[in-house]
Formats: sequence, structure tokens, C-alpha cells
Amino acid sequence: MISLIVNGLPVEITAQDDKPLLWALREDLGLLGAKYGCGVAQCGACRVLVDGVSTPSCATTLGDVAGASVITVEGLPGRDGTLSLVQQAWIDEQVPQCGYCQPGFLVAVTDLLARTPRPTDAEIDEAITNICRCGTYPRIRRAIHRAAAAQAQG
Repeated sequence: MISLIVNGLPVEITAQDDKPLLWALREDLGLLGAKYGCGVAQCGACRVLVDGVSTPSCATTLGDVAGASVITVEGLPGRDGTLSLVQQAWIDEQVPQCGYCQPGFLVAVTDLLARTPRPTDAEIDEAITNICRCGTYPRIRRAIHRAAAAQAQG
């Protein structure tokens, strides 16, 4: 039994320590936002926040996160359902096409803006290594800057 906090709620998962966090989230908890992309922590589709840090859930085991706080894309909105600034910027800039990679981007950008509130393009390029097969990178960059500006305004 592995205990952790997922999206603010304590959970216990009956599984082996070496089960990938991605599969525990999807299969055991029914949280389908994080996606399987590459399976080797390169594409970013599976990213979640572990104790506030963007983490590839496909390469992170349950044992690695025992006792930790995990936030999935489903946990980004406020308790009242209000979208996060990053989610709203994604909508305002019409970022998604197919949408498959977007949960991982939203999580990675949330982490970036927590650490670097007004990132430069170079900082964005360095921090956000997720892959978007639809190629919406210009809209993603605009959305990141929009969310940063909204965050700065308070």
C-alpha cells in the first residue's frame, strides 16, 4: 500500500513500489489527464507536479512518490473550478489542436512560472522540452507570456 496526496486528497494505492506513477494515476485512480507518449521521459505528455516539480510520471515509480504531493492536470483548476492562469491563457491563445500533449505542457508551464514568473524566450526553450506533434509552439509561447503577464498583475 502506497500513501500519497493526489490533487489535494490523501490516497492509498495497493500496488507494487515499482509501478509507474502514470499507470497508477490512470488505472487505479481514474485520472486520465496525464498521457502515455514515449515511455522514456522524453516527450512530456505524462508530466505531473511532484511536490511542485514537473516530473515525468512514466519514469517515476509509486515508491518514488510515497508520501509526496502529486498534482495532475485535473488538479490545476481552483477548488471552485476556476481555471488556472495557465489554463485560461491556453484557451485565450487557442493553443490545442489535437490536445494529446497539452496536459503535460500545462503542468510543465505551471512549474516554470512558479520558479520563473517572467520567463524569457530562452528560459522557456530551456525549461519546456515537451513535444507537440501538431506544432503549436508559437501559440504555446504566446500563452506562456500571457499567463506570466496575468500572474504579474495579481
